[in-house]
Amino acid sequence: MKGRVIAIDSYRGRTVAALVEDGQLLELAVDAEGEAPLPGAIFRAVVNRPMKGQGGVFVSLPGGQSGYLRQVSGLAPGQRVLVQVAGHAEPGKAVPVTLRLLFKSRYAIVTPGAPGLNISRRIRDEATRARLTALAETAMAGAETAGAEAALGLVLRSAAAMAQEADVTEDIAQMRGLAEAVLADLDGAPELLVDGAGAEETAWRDWADPPVDEFRARPGALAELGVDDLIDAVLAPRVALPGGGHMMVEPTRALVAVDVNTGNDTSPAAGLKANIAAARDLPRQLRLRGLGGQVVVDFAPMSKKDRATLDQVLRAAFKAAGTEVSLAGWTPLGNFELQRKRDRIPLSEALA
Repeated sequence: MKGRVIAIDSYRGRTVAALVEDGQLLELAVDAEGEAPLPGAIFRAVVNRPMKGQGGVFVSLPGGQSGYLRQVSGLAPGQRVLVQVAGHAEPGKAVPVTLRLLFKSRYAIVTPGAPGLNISRRIRDEATRARLTALAETAMAGAETAGAEAALGLVLRSAAAMAQEADVTEDIAQMRGLAEAVLADLDGAPELLVDGAGAEETAWRDWADPPVDEFRARPGALAELGVDDLIDAVLAPRVALPGGGHMMVEPTRALVAVDVNTGNDTSPAAGLKANIAAARDLPRQLRLRGLGGQVVVDFAPMSKKDRATLDQVLRAAFKAAGTEVSLAGWTPLGNFELQRKRDRIPLSEALA
């Protein structure tokens, strides 16, 4: 099917949201079972003692859970802090949290402690930028004059360019009101103050740019688009590549191993062609599978002089993906290593 479509339906007993463009699965969100906090959730937490040598501190969350905050300076044991879940917690480990709070909606992001008004760089029309800037200044009047920690900033997302001004104004007001209420709610025991976004909210809030051609939220929506088969393919380790090659994506407890093969192509350029195809698709495969941490790629054999070309392809592919990643580069054994943020629960666990 041609076009850009969001489908929301049940798959293996879970609510699933999928973004499909011209038959390719681009995004996937799953409402997993369990009590693990969702990324984006905001808690009132209590600081525990710093962990010597680890450069961070544990914080107490409600229900006996622990969060890990990569900051020590300015914090004291027993202090109440507001933290936001920054990613997926591995089994047996603390929930990664941050002091940098973001209040996200479809059109706006309110940023406590980071005052200023910013318009998405994707909005390039100067008249539109000027109109949205004036709207934002009116909606956020007085928000920047509070104390340094309470001052509110605003980012208008690209979807705001296509929305009615009244809708954008209402969105900003809701996010500003929520932020101000949360910032004032610092006293008390550990408590969940704002829940993280589920699959349906994530799709509605974050996948609107570029605009979708259709939004299907009904029983059978995934099957109508063939998304159930696409999800089955993502759950399998083998990924077919253009030109007949393939890569195997196999997570272990310590790392994610990726092996690239040329298939039946024995031409001199086979290795580089397969490697470029794998590099272009790797960010999407890791995102859809919910895989992060250390990733080691064993690319197909190619000339060392071609590594520079592959480096450029990898950097461009991960930059376009937008996920926090560190490309460590080539190892002495000829593998490529990178570190990707764990931003969601692994798909295999979410659908278990």
